[in-house]
Amino acid sequence: MALALTAAVRPPVVRRQVVPSLSTEKELWDEGCEVVVGVDEVGRGSWAGPISVGAAVLPRDRRVYKVRDSKMLTEPEREHIFPRLAGWCAAWAVGHASQAECDELGMSAAQKLAARRAIEGLGVTPDAVLVDGSWDFVGGVRVQKIVKGDASCLSIATASVLAKVTRDRIMRAESEHFPGYDFELNKGYPCPRHKAALAAWGPTSIHRRAWVFMDHIPWGGVPRLVRDDGQGALWDE
Repeated sequence: MALALTAAVRPPVVRRQVVPSLSTEKELWDEGCEVVVGVDEVGRGSWAGPISVGAAVLPRDRRVYKVRDSKMLTEPEREHIFPRLAGWCAAWAVGHASQAECDELGMSAAQKLAARRAIEGLGVTPDAVLVDGSWDFVGGVRVQKIVKGDASCLSIATASVLAKVTRDRIMRAESEHFPGYDFELNKGYPCPRHKAALAAWGPTSIHRRAWVFMDHIPWGGVPRLVRDDGQGALWDE
């Protein structure tokens, strides 16, 4: 009698979701930093619209639950939690650098400009700033860089949601002026329909016109912006 061979069934791997916490903020508070600001950017990879930076100062005595990195939430979820976060923060602001400033300054400088505007908009002086990622785009104050901070640090996660919702609203408003580009859906980021619209009609006045991707699309009434690095190369970041 043949023996039936059965494959070993492995139990499914359960991945524990990282929940943003106040552990880093508490360490800084214990060190005497009264004003700790979480900072995150949105829109750097977009082809149109501003780059935006959110800044959030959280209270020590109250919590808002179910805060996550903005990328982990759907658009309706972000819109739902936005007023709760805005009312919860001790201070918050979103700074922007326009499409024109992105073109004229370059993305790194434009991100620094948006961050400066966000910090200035808080109305308080930071003792420490927590930034998402490995690059200090704030400067001028004690800065702690946290890789994937939007997933692990509560003030950065809060700033990411505030920045994302604010910028998304700007792009939805812009979509009314530029039908066919689906800005209300793609928020200026590249996708098949956005690329098809660019191929058919060319860029709008809110597209970043110094980027290399603009080399391969038709041009209408909006002038092409070309930057030279001194060696004959187009500027691109």
